[in-house]
Amino acid sequence: MTEEPSRPARRSLGVPGQSRAEEWQESVYGAAQDGHEWPEPAAEVPGPAVEPAEPSDGPPAVPLRAGLEAILLLVDEPATERHLAAVLERPVAEVAATLRELAAEYTAQGRGFDLRFVAGGWRFYTRADCAPAVERYVLDGQQARLTQAALETLAVVAYRQPVSRSRVSAVRGVNCDGVMRTLVQRGLVEETGSEPETGAILYRTTNYFLERMGLRGLEELPELAPFLPEVDDVEAESLEGTMIAEAVAAARADGREVQ
Repeated sequence: MTEEPSRPARRSLGVPGQSRAEEWQESVYGAAQDGHEWPEPAAEVPGPAVEPAEPSDGPPAVPLRAGLEAILLLVDEPATERHLAAVLERPVAEVAATLRELAAEYTAQGRGFDLRFVAGGWRFYTRADCAPAVERYVLDGQQARLTQAALETLAVVAYRQPVSRSRVSAVRGVNCDGVMRTLVQRGLVEETGSEPETGAILYRTTNYFLERMGLRGLEELPELAPFLPEVDDVEAESLEGTMIAEAVAAARADGREVQ
């Protein structure tokens, strides 16, 4: 029985023009002897095809309550229920109900923040009971409050809007151009067209004004009647002023010096 020669190690000779089969048969040990031919290497049997994982339709759904809290922590102005529902892909009614549940829950737990509906949307606010601590942290001894003139002008705009600067000045009795510019720069007042008769620019309060005042809308502004003087007092002051003016005019007509 003829002993079959051992199989040589596979090695590519890299001879130009030589096929891979010839390279296998002629290795560093030479060609096969005694008429034996080296068997060709068995062809690789392909394994079972692996199905690629189907791509997911999108990120996993976020729980509604957690999603609302996460978004409201980022907003810099009140977010509307419709916008929140579109972002979270939930019905508007469900989002509205959940927001009210969260607001009631925070209040019941006495958290340091509120979830309030102001200026047509929802936003987190610090609780009023925590105002002293918040003021000490934010202001740190510095206060940037509106002047009395700015507050008066802002009140006139809020109750008479849309209103021109000349009408505001007439109500206050002084020129208010500089104060109006300050209110516009602070984002509390904005332009809203012009007066048809005179072409004067009209002004109104902004959503930022509602936000800072904690109001849902202008209909929540307090009534002015309790803060107005009685009609008799106004007439008395007006009569007294008229009498003083007449006395001063008479004294000047007589050539007397008025102290």
